[in-house]
Amino acid sequence: MSTANSPTIRPTTPPVLRAIRGRLVLVVVLSLVEAAMRVVPFIGIVELARSLWPALDGGPVDTTRAWTAVGLALGALVLGVTSGIGAGLMSHLADARMQLDLRSRIVQHVQRLPLGWLDDRSSGAVKKIVENDVSALHQLVAHSVRDVTTAVAVPVLSLVYLFSVDWRLALFSTVPLLATIAIYPVMMRGSKEKYAQFDQATVGLNAATIELVQGISVVKTFGLAGRTHGRYREQTSNFSGFYGAWMREASVVVTIMELITSPVVVLGYLCGVSLWMVSALGVVPVDVLPVLLLGIGLTAPLQQLGYSSQHVRMALRARDSLAEFFAVAPLPPSSQPQTPTSGRVELEAVGFGYDPEHPVLHDVVAACTPGTVTALVGPSGSGKSSLARLVPRFYDVTTGRVGVGGADVRQVPAGELYRSVGFVFQDAYLLRTSVRDNIRLTRPAASQVEVEEAARAAQIHDRITALGRGYDTVVGEEVRLSGGEAQRLTIARALLTDAPVLVLDEATAFADPDSEVAIQRALSTLAAGRTLLVIAHRLHTITEAEQILVLDGGRIVQRGTHPELLEQQGLYQQMWQQYRSASAAAEVS
Repeated sequence: MSTANSPTIRPTTPPVLRAIRGRLVLVVVLSLVEAAMRVVPFIGIVELARSLWPALDGGPVDTTRAWTAVGLALGALVLGVTSGIGAGLMSHLADARMQLDLRSRIVQHVQRLPLGWLDDRSSGAVKKIVENDVSALHQLVAHSVRDVTTAVAVPVLSLVYLFSVDWRLALFSTVPLLATIAIYPVMMRGSKEKYAQFDQATVGLNAATIELVQGISVVKTFGLAGRTHGRYREQTSNFSGFYGAWMREASVVVTIMELITSPVVVLGYLCGVSLWMVSALGVVPVDVLPVLLLGIGLTAPLQQLGYSSQHVRMALRARDSLAEFFAVAPLPPSSQPQTPTSGRVELEAVGFGYDPEHPVLHDVVAACTPGTVTALVGPSGSGKSSLARLVPRFYDVTTGRVGVGGADVRQVPAGELYRSVGFVFQDAYLLRTSVRDNIRLTRPAASQVEVEEAARAAQIHDRITALGRGYDTVVGEEVRLSGGEAQRLTIARALLTDAPVLVLDEATAFADPDSEVAIQRALSTLAAGRTLLVIAHRLHTITEAEQILVLDGGRIVQRGTHPELLEQQGLYQQMWQQYRSASAAAEVS
């Protein structure tokens, strides 16, 4: 599905393994040589036995043939080990090159995607692409290509030799092989659906794990630990239950298959066949030696092939997942680059929908001038968050225009746009690095004086200096900041960025009363001379806003100041009364 505002799918995408095709071909060639050299020593043993067989009846020994067989076997062993080492080394070098190329391309592609693409996906889904899918391809490149090549080549080469010796022995030796091939489809029945369920369970488990680990301080502070732990336990139970049922379902067929391919079982079967042929058909005993030596090797590689095929299937799913990711087109680049000249924000007949059939905004018209605060309020699902995310171009409008400083945001280069429009999320996003580097994330060259000025304005400087190593303290290792403290740190970052337009997604949502006061002071500093667009959930935080836009059903149904809206008999007055009643009930409880 392709719309003006949502990422589209490109018709072609660069191959996931494009950087290592040549190396993979070399791995296959070396693996084929290794497979051939695994068969040759057994042929050498057979030839040695045939050269020595006449000696049992007192006949002459063909020493030339015997030494040739020994030399052939020894040479094959050396060449097999050498080619095996070469294939293993080359496959791991190819894997390292593939991972470097793939992870670099993932990072570059994410940088070009609209921020809304990340906003729409759970951390677990993103982690699956960046980590799980790349790891699945690691198994394919570093191990499975070599394993599958040898697992197929060894039986094929063995059968070619056996048929050249005695077609009857060759046919008997294929019985375990054919039985295994017949059972394999039964074992793989429904595997496509199972692997799809496996991916879904993995995404859910990843998301629950990341939520638990990253948000543990917040959920404990606000008494949500039981709920969050419950979600983690639920996802863990779902994953283990699904995987356990899958394994139990497959265990019977897998056990039968492993019995059939077991070297002991195959050897017993071939010994019985050989004795029958020697006694009933008059086959010379030395002529059954090839099937006893090589017949075992027909089925043994199939076990490895079964294990490798699972990795191959997962790698193919990962390849498709990554191909789909790379097929998501970035937002169209600027055709006529423009540069904002001020912090004025203009919304001109804006319409927007995440897909064409379900528009969420309709004909929104508004203007936000520098030095003022514009608050977006409305019921859940009214479109206030969607509207705010159009200003920093998380998405593109379906109709109309979003302007910043006289420039259409669709024509402003990404770097310039993010210098002009900042976004303070409801959740404070901090990196596991020093406090200083967290503040100057968007301005790495900022001086210590500038960092401290921003921290003071954000009401967080005193807290930082009280830490063990001050601004050098590593967040997440040496200190755990509360929700309000972390939010003030992100406000300091926004102050240091000095963007003329700032979009705030209810910055006080996770703050306690004391932190909320400090955050409000910081926001007052942040608002000076800037255009602030605030998504408001706590109505008391925007009573001083110069403009309040009330949205309902994706339309602006009221606009004005807090006193003006209270005088009107409309949605805002109802929301305010409900908010005051809820606040009073909370204070009483």
